[in-house]
Amino acid sequence: MTAPVAGISVVVCAYTLDRWGDLEASVESVIGLPEAPEVVLVIDHNPALLERSRTRWPDRVVVANEFTQGLSGARNTGVKIASGEIIAFLDDDATADRSWLTFLLQPFSDPAVAGVGGRAVPVWPDSVAAGTTPGMYPAELLWIVGCSHDGLPTSTSDVRNVIGCSMAFRREAILSVGAFNPDTGRVGTIPLGCEETEMCIRIRQADASARIVLEPRAVVRHHVSEPRVTWGYLRRRSFYEGVSKAALSNQLGRGDSLSSEASYLTTVLPKAVLRELGRTGRGGAGRALAIVTTVAGTVLGYAVGSLRRARLSTLDVAAQREALDGVLSGGAS
Repeated sequence: MTAPVAGISVVVCAYTLDRWGDLEASVESVIGLPEAPEVVLVIDHNPALLERSRTRWPDRVVVANEFTQGLSGARNTGVKIASGEIIAFLDDDATADRSWLTFLLQPFSDPAVAGVGGRAVPVWPDSVAAGTTPGMYPAELLWIVGCSHDGLPTSTSDVRNVIGCSMAFRREAILSVGAFNPDTGRVGTIPLGCEETEMCIRIRQADASARIVLEPRAVVRHHVSEPRVTWGYLRRRSFYEGVSKAALSNQLGRGDSLSSEASYLTTVLPKAVLRELGRTGRGGAGRALAIVTTVAGTVLGYAVGSLRRARLSTLDVAAQREALDGVLSGGAS
């Protein structure tokens, strides 16, 4: 086995055997990177998947999520276990381009950079004809399937937050704000989100000089499963995005939580609707309807989430911070 480059870890989190083929491709893409980073695979409360993964990668770090079930807890376990000063995260259904980590690491040459995100390109299921995009997904809505959407910067730029399936942070920056919030983010198939957005906002709120950078040349290929290319998933994901944004606003304030969404809603999406309506006869009306449906679903979700006034689970956060504080102060992991 190639010796890892000191200071770099890549954490992959997985929760289901249903995506075993994707998980194999994801982990192997990291193992094959020229930087030979430390690879930490975290299995989220699935003993069968944990056993199979340990058998498949006996020479890698494969551990169970020791915190609250969900992506945030799994990532916090990875942060606790990883030895790198820079910790990158890759989804279990995404594969890294060979130059992914090379580009993702470059902005960290500036000590002020706390986090860097890359670009995620969709890999559609076999039911979608090669070279095409499902009719309900104009480029502006690709965030719904966890990929980079039109409206994001196309060159290296400072941003509010990074995309979850392709990102890296300084370990110290993660720990300094108490790690990922266990009450935010995806749990199993429930399409909540915003855990990486919250992390970026909290880092900036704690240190106004900290930079969060988008590096579009750091590319991953994100596999989109069959259930995600349906109108039902589009509506469901949009609703839960609104719920997630409401929780974020309640916890961190509306100004930071909705700063990027304001220009997206008032500038990017109206232009997209007008463009698609001008393409009647080529699927334009359907894509325009998808945009309107997404906005309506997100607004409804935000309203419902605001009424619920999502709150932090103090016991869970305290337990995770206690465990991670030991790591930050040099304790055993």
